Amino acid sequence: MEPFKIHILGCGSALPTLRHNPSSQVVELRGKQFMIDCGEGTQTQMRRSRIGFNKIVAIFISHIHGDHCFGLIGMLSSFGLLGRTMPLAIYAPKDFKPVLDMLLATFCTDFDYEIQFHAVDTTKQQVVYEDRSLTVETIPLKHRVPTCGYLFREKPTLPHIRRDMIDFYGIPTSQINNIKNGASWTDEEGREVPNSRLTAPADPPRSYAYCSDTCYLPDLAARVSGVSCLYHESTYATPDIEKAQKYFHTTAAQAAQVARDAQVGRLLLGHYSSKYDNENVLLEEARQVFEASELSNEGMVVTL
Repeated sequence: MEPFKIHILGCGSALPTLRHNPSSQVVELRGKQFMIDCGEGTQTQMRRSRIGFNKIVAIFISHIHGDHCFGLIGMLSSFGLLGRTMPLAIYAPKDFKPVLDMLLATFCTDFDYEIQFHAVDTTKQQVVYEDRSLTVETIPLKHRVPTCGYLFREKPTLPHIRRDMIDFYGIPTSQINNIKNGASWTDEEGREVPNSRLTAPADPPRSYAYCSDTCYLPDLAARVSGVSCLYHESTYATPDIEKAQKYFHTTAAQAAQVARDAQVGRLLLGHYSSKYDNENVLLEEARQVFEASELSNEGMVVTL
């Protein structure tokens, strides 16, 4: 099974603290790396996590609040200083385009790589990126500005070859790909060996949903139903639910309700308010609703 990993670079909210950086993550699948959000300090966190700057294929920005994009222009500049030549795709709400253009014109005028901007519609769930390995969909969210999450879905893989059966029937290596794609085998005596005897089922496709920032949305569970892992903002604990409602954020218990109703594999909590010196209060209330809840933390690597 190819690695499918999520690198947590920042899981705090608007105010950086000595314990948490603003939002940023890197999703790694089959040798490619994709960044989600790029808060202040992301470059430093990439260094600490030993993530190669030139391996980032695309960057997905959820919304235009500083704690999700203040680190972007500095990182783009560093890409240029490091001699990047591979194009970089940026997916973000359309209103980010003039801001990005102004910053690039001011600070980054001599790049040797192309920046390809893709405006996303935050009101629709639709595929915005696709390659041979995966698709990335937008997830409509509700915040103070147009916001969407992103859903990474691994594409189905081919069945596993049963080496013992291949050896038993003396099947040449040249036929392996045909068998992986569904072919049977006819032995020297003309007897057909069905494909089901020569292969084992493929690994089930994995998926990861990133949802930050948003108020509680009961219908969100249907959009992320059955994902292997869900990252959902949990800015506040339930005693601060009025703040959550005022600023269009979610409590840890509400995030856990989404995870429970969606029947996800596991829940990662994040986007913590700086008011909490210890996020265990968030973890405890989430686990009362959905046991498979975890706290995200800088430097954490989640393997699906």
